[in-house]
Amino acid sequence: MTGSDAAEGIGGAARRADERGADAVTLDSKLQNVLGGRTATALAKAFGVATVGDLLSHYPRRYARRGELTALSQLPVDENVTIVAEVLEVRERSMKARRGSILEVKISDGKGVLTLTFFNQAWRSRELFPGVRGIFAGKVSDYRGNLQLAHPDYQLFDAESDAAPLDATAAKRWAEAPIPIYPATGTVASWQVQKSIEILLDSLGAVPDPIPDDLRTERGLLAHGSALEKIHRPESDTDWDAARDTLRFTEAFVLQCALVQQHTVLRERHTTPRVPVPGGFLERFDAALPFRLTADQNTVGAEIARDIAQGSPMNRLVQGEVGSGKTVVALRAMLAVADSGGQAALLAPTEVLAGQHLRSIVATLGPDLAAELMPVLLTGQLPVADRRRALLRMVSGQARIVIGTHALLGESVSFFDLGLVVVDEQHRFGVDQREALRLKGAIPPHVLVLTATPIPRTIAMTVFGDLDVSTIAMLPAGRAGIESFVVPLADKPNWALRVWDRLAEELALGRQAFVVCPAIAPKEPEQGETIGAAAADAGAPTSVEVLLEELKRKPALASARIAPLHGRMTSELKDQTMRAFAAGEIDVLVATTVIEVGVDVANASAMVVMDADRFGVSQLHQLRGRVGRGEVPGLCLLVTSAEAGSLARERVEAVAATLDGFELAQVDLELRQEGDVLGSIQSGGRSSLRLLRVATDGDIIAEARARAQRLIGGDPALRSVPALQEAVRRRLDDSERASLSKG
Repeated sequence: MTGSDAAEGIGGAARRADERGADAVTLDSKLQNVLGGRTATALAKAFGVATVGDLLSHYPRRYARRGELTALSQLPVDENVTIVAEVLEVRERSMKARRGSILEVKISDGKGVLTLTFFNQAWRSRELFPGVRGIFAGKVSDYRGNLQLAHPDYQLFDAESDAAPLDATAAKRWAEAPIPIYPATGTVASWQVQKSIEILLDSLGAVPDPIPDDLRTERGLLAHGSALEKIHRPESDTDWDAARDTLRFTEAFVLQCALVQQHTVLRERHTTPRVPVPGGFLERFDAALPFRLTADQNTVGAEIARDIAQGSPMNRLVQGEVGSGKTVVALRAMLAVADSGGQAALLAPTEVLAGQHLRSIVATLGPDLAAELMPVLLTGQLPVADRRRALLRMVSGQARIVIGTHALLGESVSFFDLGLVVVDEQHRFGVDQREALRLKGAIPPHVLVLTATPIPRTIAMTVFGDLDVSTIAMLPAGRAGIESFVVPLADKPNWALRVWDRLAEELALGRQAFVVCPAIAPKEPEQGETIGAAAADAGAPTSVEVLLEELKRKPALASARIAPLHGRMTSELKDQTMRAFAAGEIDVLVATTVIEVGVDVANASAMVVMDADRFGVSQLHQLRGRVGRGEVPGLCLLVTSAEAGSLARERVEAVAATLDGFELAQVDLELRQEGDVLGSIQSGGRSSLRLLRVATDGDIIAEARARAQRLIGGDPALRSVPALQEAVRRRLDDSERASLSKG
């Protein structure tokens, strides 16, 4: 949307608003009916907004003043910016290669200088002359060492209709009034958003308040309509500050009402209670356990047992530190279901992990229980005969425990009596995949979701607000612990040699090691791996194929048995490799993140993570959890070329500084923006939060949660607050509502 297009569209909308007179619009009114098709289309493409309420929720990201300037030295290259500056110099020159002229306008904040470049638009010199101030918007580029904006949009302060008044007091107020600066794009500038919003506010009728009167009074909140007015058209900083407080709490409260309401709906479903029987599978398993469960395992186990004994389906998330014993807790739930005649299905993210789960569960059950429960494995690369045998045992009910990958979701897969779905490493699966497995039950099964990625409390309340959350923080006794060190090649390049000597020292003690790379082959990241732009700029990622050959040539590792493991290998070869490593027939496994979760080899003491800055905080913590799992102390070397002081280096150093996954989860949350909190969270969509930030607004979210529970406990349908009922409906689109209903 160009400046002239926007002016025409907005001008036409203003005329239509005048013609309507007192005809008010609502938050549900379509933008095209208020602003016209051209402007509405441009806004929809730029920001995904369709209604008046959508655009009024597109809040300013900051506020500027006519009397202040923007620090030009801090502008990011290749990003769209909106800045306040003063014209310093205007110069026109002829182009050398072709006919025409270039108008160069230098603007300044009093310190730095930025050049505006216009091609064949000399007429702009009549508007842009030294001393004029305004708002300028465009993409920052670097031309021969100088920052510039090519063909930027701009709005000059002294060209506005509200030109500075002559009265000194009024002039001061005009100069200091906050100017909203909106998130913008290359096609829709901040002031174009502002003008559209002003039209909406002028046309908007009475706005119902989604906050109950008593709660609004108690918290000292503004009326909803007043908050919208003050955040978009503040007369002072106090205005927008109060409006933000109101709208931030409103956002938290409406979202929590949606989550609590959905949780209530899910609990109203009916299912088969699953209760263990005296002398049954669970009792026999507990009697034979060679170790004591931790206090956390007992507590969480009791919560699960209580849930699955009910006539409504359990929907519980169990989060626990790496190696905290979540699988044993899940297995006990499976045995309780088996006692009632039902089956349990465990969905794992990789074939390596699914195979390991099967072997681990069979070993933990012992030969007698394993023979009676007949655990089976179902993956995409099973031989045809093995697949048929597994499917037959599942549909007949012979197999009480089924472990598999995405292959469990296939149309040909059916169960005799699916009573429990266990999803391991929930962040690897979308809600649709979990729902597909849940629907394999003739009646709704209980659902148990496991994650070894600790989740801050505010995330748990916001992202998983419709699940009950249990936490296993204690580690089993006898763990030797892990030491972690950063190997900063940017500062100490010679340390690269010491890494492999240190690895050789561990091997000399009869131990084994992992070496983790972000890519399989040169320039080919592992599937699902995210490589940030900053890391990518540092050079090609270290690959398994290249590093494997390098390590084989190193004198210190001359006698080591080294093998690769990555996602491109066949299922059979991956399984053979992991079995050989577990049996001690391989000394060093050079792998991608396929070993991130679940791989459990007690003799593996050392891990080297190459290009550690290319991994996220939680992922590094997961990877590190593969060592130090037995009585052998663990060692983790995080190799990075990131510069000291960079965000990438900060992430790596944070991981090395603590083994507390919950502390790291909070650090991770603070270092990155939270993702979408509803339906698209599993697909990488941008955050649907507006003003609310789970990293900093924990108290607000907690209070909103408690208030929502209190209100919905007595009024599940929110009939007593129709405006809140509408706000909840408006907050969730169809896909988000479907995602929540799937749990």
